[in-house]
Amino acid sequence: MKTAWTAFWRWYERHYTLNVSIAAFLFVLQLVHLYWLGADVIAVRLVDRSYWDPSAAVEWAIFFVDYTEIPALLSVSLVYVNELRKGARLKPLLMLAFLNSQWLHIFWITDEFVVNKFAGTATATSLPAGLAWAAILIDYLELPVIYDTLKRMVVALRERRVGDALEASARSRLGAQARPAAGRASARPISRRRVGARRPRGRA
Repeated sequence: MKTAWTAFWRWYERHYTLNVSIAAFLFVLQLVHLYWLGADVIAVRLVDRSYWDPSAAVEWAIFFVDYTEIPALLSVSLVYVNELRKGARLKPLLMLAFLNSQWLHIFWITDEFVVNKFAGTATATSLPAGLAWAAILIDYLELPVIYDTLKRMVVALRERRVGDALEASARSRLGAQARPAAGRASARPISRRRVGARRPRGRA
């Protein structure tokens, strides 16, 4: 089991740039969901007015976007778990707490919107009012995680480009060093053939 766990983390670190880039893309999609949450859901609860009333198709797309958060939660949690493997620090612990509080928000949106939409009934939640507000506002804890994930993606892409450039430079230097050596090696047999060609003339 330990060997499989170690192999998994080696694989994860080897494909870190790809993993963090996918997570960043999925999190950026959440910005649309957060705007809808503030302009419609929270605004209606506070001032009884919606500042964005999307069509049914757009609303379903927003719900779908919220569920794309699930693979993002799992993949970005791995980023911070990987950091904690290297030593306990406060930041990854906080980010993990912010991330995994989102499960309550996903339950709330499923309970209040998705289930009722399928049933054709008015939106309502089975959660107590205070817990429902907590589930709504919890979603904004994603913002520092989104920022941190985007920053990690930029750093990873930059380091990858630098690493590729250094590797290409090393290859070109090795190629330049190999060409003169190959030229000298190919010149030696020619000189031997010439020396060998003169010997019969001396004997004659």
